[in-house]
Amino acid sequence: MKALLCTEFGPLEKLTIQEIPKPSPGPGQVLLDVKASSLNFPDVLMAQGLYQVKPPLPFSPGTEMAGVVVETGVDVQGFKAGDRVIAMPGWGGFAEECAVDAGRLMPLPEGMDFDTGAAFLYTYETSLHALRDRGRLQAGETLLVLGAAGGVGLAAVEIGKAMGARVIAAASSEDKLALCKERGADEAINYLSENLRGRINELTGQRGVDIVFDPVGGSYTETACAPWPGADVCW
Repeated sequence: MKALLCTEFGPLEKLTIQEIPKPSPGPGQVLLDVKASSLNFPDVLMAQGLYQVKPPLPFSPGTEMAGVVVETGVDVQGFKAGDRVIAMPGWGGFAEECAVDAGRLMPLPEGMDFDTGAAFLYTYETSLHALRDRGRLQAGETLLVLGAAGGVGLAAVEIGKAMGARVIAAASSEDKLALCKERGADEAINYLSENLRGRINELTGQRGVDIVFDPVGGSYTETACAPWPGADVCW
């Protein structure tokens, strides 16, 4: 079968498509026919040898994917051949097939396509954990999302709205902000052309926001996170 392999640490351009042996599912594993696999920041770091997880060379990156169960190993319960699933194997998703621990699977929701499923867990789980568990976002509060047009940023916009918050999206271009508004943002700030702190004060009547969601860090972090009465920061 074909796989996109990392044979030496470096940028993604060093990855090469090669023929490798088809994997077999071990105990507690399933074999997946990979239909889609997303590219996440951990994949970029892993290919450079900079991630906390360092698979032995050669390996195929691909930390998140969606596909169909082909075969199950012994001691697997809850999944069978033909099931449509989302998987987080750790690595190995940039291949035609992948053996995955059954505990790293979840059913692909009804009506969700493989492309969406393959790019769902990292972004939405990250943003949900930040807003619900760390930021304790409540309905009626005001949420500021920096880097709002990125993967976790857009997820935070959508989740914030679903949780009943007023969402202010901040990004670096009008096209990005238009996308944020399409995804539910109530207000938008272009922090390249507008004064971030000034616009926040203007939009909130000098009160400030309740939670700042900052997935990027950088020059706007301190400005956005300078305290307002009662504000929380979730990183």
